[in-house]
Amino acid sequence: MKDKLMKMLEERENEMIEIRRYLHEHPELSFEEEKTAAYITEFYQGKDVEIETNVGNGYGVIVTIKGASEGKKIGLRADFDALPINEEADVPFKSKNEGVMHACGHDAHTAYLLILADCLIQLKDQFKGTIKIIHQHAEEQPPGGAKSIMDSGKLDDLDAVFGIHVLPLAPAGTVGYHSGYSFNGRTYFKLKIQGVGGHGSSPHKANDAIVAGSYFVTAIQTIASRRVDPMEAGVITIGSFDGKGSFNVIRDSIEIEGDIRYSNDESQEVIDKEFHRIVNGLEEMFDVTCELTYTPDYPPLYNDPELTEFVADTLNGVQDKDLKEVKEFPKMSPSDDFAYYLEKIPGSYFYVGCTPKGVEKPYFNHHPKFDIDEDAILVAAKSVGHIVCGYLDRK
Repeated sequence: MKDKLMKMLEERENEMIEIRRYLHEHPELSFEEEKTAAYITEFYQGKDVEIETNVGNGYGVIVTIKGASEGKKIGLRADFDALPINEEADVPFKSKNEGVMHACGHDAHTAYLLILADCLIQLKDQFKGTIKIIHQHAEEQPPGGAKSIMDSGKLDDLDAVFGIHVLPLAPAGTVGYHSGYSFNGRTYFKLKIQGVGGHGSSPHKANDAIVAGSYFVTAIQTIASRRVDPMEAGVITIGSFDGKGSFNVIRDSIEIEGDIRYSNDESQEVIDKEFHRIVNGLEEMFDVTCELTYTPDYPPLYNDPELTEFVADTLNGVQDKDLKEVKEFPKMSPSDDFAYYLEKIPGSYFYVGCTPKGVEKPYFNHHPKFDIDEDAILVAAKSVGHIVCGYLDRK
């Protein structure tokens, strides 16, 4: 079966590229992917599968492929939302939706999985088990789509789940893996500090919210430098400090927004505790009131060590001209809501190199000039295909 699958994927490489380019031209933002979901659903119409639409809190699609008999149950996920970015990449299939761009590679993820799924449907009489194809909406925008899909219970029967992400950290043909904690978790926060406004000449009659906010910005950096284990990641970013006013007026209130990144659950607990302690102390120290919105978005992504070793061993063991190198990648600082699947289902999220040919310093994901080497799409399809075949036959 594996040889047949690889040959079918090779023969349909151009179709994958065509799908990717179509999706790239027609991107849709998180929770607004109605047309993309319809395109995906239409692709499966008339095929011998179960199709479930509007799964979770948006336009999620789950397609169930049942093999010739009972066996292992495996999930494969690809996200399909885009970003609020105005595209600057010089490509003939540039986004037709102003201010929206597939700047993270989700178009490539969807393209490979559609064709891989179709090939598996055609070969379903040749394997035991069940494969659930998870086309996920809204990865980019919290609360994301993954948690709601998990909460739906439709994946509770899975034995394992796998996914990939294209990254311009290596050329096409390279597959990377990392065991254990691999992507950071993330928390969003907004803090409103309410003081007492007044005239700049009489600060003693006011209570300056900007002074309290400035202290807060400095103080929270001590969490990462003095409370988090120096061998682990802990990053607190202030993205917005809204205190603009008149030069001679003391503002009565300000708003501060930012995000927090952490590499594991233990660091998250430490940061949460210390962050709230500083906010509470701010009220006492400056006699202000604080209104805090503190929302953990995505947990740290934890790749099951046993299944990640299985991924590495499987891909290192195949003789495939398109898979040129399989190597360990470092931990990644971004976040991904694939972490929600891995909280309940053992699995592994691995990486496919996509650096454009001849480019020494590629633009990273989320850049307006982000682009990929489209050879990476076939690499993604074949690498996941090898994993599927190996896992379903695993004792």
